[in-house]
Amino acid sequence: MSENSMENSRRGFISKLAKSVVGASLLPNIITAADRQRHLASLSRIHEKYSANDQIQIALIGAGGMGTSDTNTAITVPGVKLIAACDLYDGRLADAKKKWGNDIYTTRDYREILERKDVDAVIIATPDFWHKDISVAAMNKGKSVYCEKPMVHEIGEGPAVVEAQQKNGKVVYQVGSQGMSSLGNEKARQLLKDGAIGELNYAEGFWARMSPLGAWQYPIPADASPKTVDWETYLKNAPKREFDPLRFFRWRNYRDYGTGVSGDLFVHLFSSLHFVTGSIGPNKVMATGGLRYWKDGREVPDVMLGMFDYPETAAHPAFNLSLRVNFVDGTGGTNYLRMVGSEGSMTVEWDKVTLYRNQKPEEDPLLKSKKGEGAAANGKQYVYNRKSMLPPEKLEYVADEGYKGAHFDHFYNLFNAMRTGGKVHEDALFGYRAAAPALLCNDSYFQNRIIQWDPEHLKMI
Repeated sequence: MSENSMENSRRGFISKLAKSVVGASLLPNIITAADRQRHLASLSRIHEKYSANDQIQIALIGAGGMGTSDTNTAITVPGVKLIAACDLYDGRLADAKKKWGNDIYTTRDYREILERKDVDAVIIATPDFWHKDISVAAMNKGKSVYCEKPMVHEIGEGPAVVEAQQKNGKVVYQVGSQGMSSLGNEKARQLLKDGAIGELNYAEGFWARMSPLGAWQYPIPADASPKTVDWETYLKNAPKREFDPLRFFRWRNYRDYGTGVSGDLFVHLFSSLHFVTGSIGPNKVMATGGLRYWKDGREVPDVMLGMFDYPETAAHPAFNLSLRVNFVDGTGGTNYLRMVGSEGSMTVEWDKVTLYRNQKPEEDPLLKSKKGEGAAANGKQYVYNRKSMLPPEKLEYVADEGYKGAHFDHFYNLFNAMRTGGKVHEDALFGYRAAAPALLCNDSYFQNRIIQWDPEHLKMI
């Protein structure tokens, strides 16, 4: 961003700020005119009657915890109906009928879902190592896709998904970092553009968990066996081994199937950061960490720290990013994305943005004396009463009561794009640029080296 445009944005923001009262008690509304229009459009469709021809009919592929959550949210968008579900564990298929009705079609074979003419879109919520193959197959069958993050399991898989979306231009593809379409991200993007924190120079993100479930110790069903689980199909793209329920139900713990804490959680922070700043990614990646507490046979760390260099682009100045994940946090679950600039900082959440503006005190008298001004210039000692530091001015932007949440927003964004031919917030190219630094973070950790990345041409240097 040029110096002149940054200064103009800064002055514009200060002018707007001067017209309001800034203080810790002020909680402005985060809702924008565009968002009001979006929610009005959603509300207007609640009472509409959809025929089989204009209702969006979806299918779920991967009916575990995240797939269930995705589906429960998706079907709250007016005009959307679930008609089929796929999973490799019979128990989840039985549960799907209990949750969403006996009339939904269930199968172990995702290819049967893709052959159905009545399926408009699929939710792909399988383990990470199946994302690429099912995404490409779905788009080639003309299905729109909501694919859970990270978009791919390996860095080299990204181009195939991007190419499939470009080739099948009429289908809509959205990666499921569910906070991406949130009010918080949209407000933060506006504030940064308006110069609210001055020139960005540093960002940090943190995600903490402390419970067994949060640390991926998912429950193992009592009936888990080669009879109830299609283990052979599960391992089609992975090394062959004897049936192991831990590797099926707690797949995030193993490198053959998952992408560790960075692929599960860092990718959310990359997605939001890239949306807010307009960045395409870092050019330098380094990571450290370790397996400190959850020593349950897992192959990935439970504490990870990543550091990233972002080069200057037309969209933003050069800045640094640090990310942390801690599954051993005794204080409980915490997460945030904080952006620091030359004149303040802001903490970005999906339903709230907290802005801190630096207050500029009068020049320190001691500093004046060092410059040779005043009494000190005549050799006399300058005595003064040291004043306390001024706290930053705080401004919170919060979502309206009744806000449906970031997860709803992201699905609304997908279905609206399908209906109108519009664009989603996180297409395949965006999703790849968010996944790449997360996957490279793993490579840096396991290979114990710094990695150079070309975010524009999407290749390692």
